[in-house]
Amino acid sequence: MEWKEKLKEQLVSAEEAVKSIKSGDTIAAAPAASFPLELVNALTARNDIKDIKLYSALVTTLPDFINPEHHEKINYHCLFMGPLERAVLNTGIITPVSIHFSSMADYFQSIEFDAVFLEVSPPDEFGYMSLGPSTPMAGRSAFKKAKKVIAQINPNVPFINGSDVHIHFNEIDSICMADRPLFELPDMPASETESVIASYIAPMIPDRSTIQLGIGQLANAIGENLHDKKDLGVHTEILTPSIIELYKKGVITGEYKDIHKNKMIATFLLGKKGDYDFLHRNPAVELYPTKYVNNPYVIAKHKNLISVNNALSVDLTGQVASESIGFSQFSATGGQLDFVRGAKMSQGGKSFIALESTAKKGTVSRIKLSLDPGTAVTTPRSDVQYIVTEYGVADLQNKSIPQRVVEMIKIAHPDFRDELAAEAVRAGLIKLSMTKGIDRAA
Repeated sequence: MEWKEKLKEQLVSAEEAVKSIKSGDTIAAAPAASFPLELVNALTARNDIKDIKLYSALVTTLPDFINPEHHEKINYHCLFMGPLERAVLNTGIITPVSIHFSSMADYFQSIEFDAVFLEVSPPDEFGYMSLGPSTPMAGRSAFKKAKKVIAQINPNVPFINGSDVHIHFNEIDSICMADRPLFELPDMPASETESVIASYIAPMIPDRSTIQLGIGQLANAIGENLHDKKDLGVHTEILTPSIIELYKKGVITGEYKDIHKNKMIATFLLGKKGDYDFLHRNPAVELYPTKYVNNPYVIAKHKNLISVNNALSVDLTGQVASESIGFSQFSATGGQLDFVRGAKMSQGGKSFIALESTAKKGTVSRIKLSLDPGTAVTTPRSDVQYIVTEYGVADLQNKSIPQRVVEMIKIAHPDFRDELAAEAVRAGLIKLSMTKGIDRAA
């Protein structure tokens, strides 16, 4: 085929591929496990560029531009922060961006990109390449209007199914090779506290429901508690190893989903090599951009949609903070509110916000009279349904402010309940008489 001959002729080094980038250019780079490390590092190695604006999210592999000698070259506009971004936030090279994942495609379309950097699979017999396990978050929106598309072919990238997840060789302006294993998520065994939290949530997830789980130890703990369920479906932002394990055990079938029957629908995957291999040409999995997957109206089309997300802190009225601690950015807005609202609109749906009751080795309560100054509210209290800690489940749906406050104090750590009750009375949130029914014991 003609494209095969063109591919052989047009393959260049990573250094040559980024040669056209100029100081001040605006670039989008694929996020997470699809981050095109070699292209970004080749750009960083140049001594003739500065003030590059790089847009990406959840970078999982250490790029060279975080080194102090390169800080004038690249400013990283981050749509979702992970451990790597948090570690270098104070260097000043990161500009956090606050946006709902359901709006990600529109956000990218609003920016005039000089180039987009991609990591893609080897082409199929028709010249199409997969955008990999993480680029579908934004889909093709990032490069629809980009002046240049620069890609690296990595033979370790799985060829995925779905919508907006492929690119043809003829759409790429410059292309190179990179043979590097994809990022592998470290083992994240659940703590005893997280296992207790999961034990409260799992019984409230009915057979035949459709689930959305976040990433991390709590999601793994919930997965471990679902092995006795039947015919679960999946419509989730991130496809996790715990979900894949449930599929392999026959717990997830999707047989009773209202849309995309028998399919697991997600926007991206983070896992280990075996999980990426599972994704490769697997007709049971389809990836779509967040504009579709995180659309609350699409989410609500599923009966019994169960959404489980984490929080950093919650105030006594139910305001949920999941992205910052005071003025210090920790993660991002992400897709939490998208799924909270979608689950609320779903017939029989349930939305859970889970968090450990304390932080800093039990010295600080995560349930507070009010959120710390500067803390971003990720989910408004009017949207919240269930809040879960290791001390139980607070059902806040359709509750008055005083009822909410009492419910929240009940699931706070016993060491802080008296203090929280006294603060709530002084603040006028509840009457003293309402504290009599609050158990002070663990």
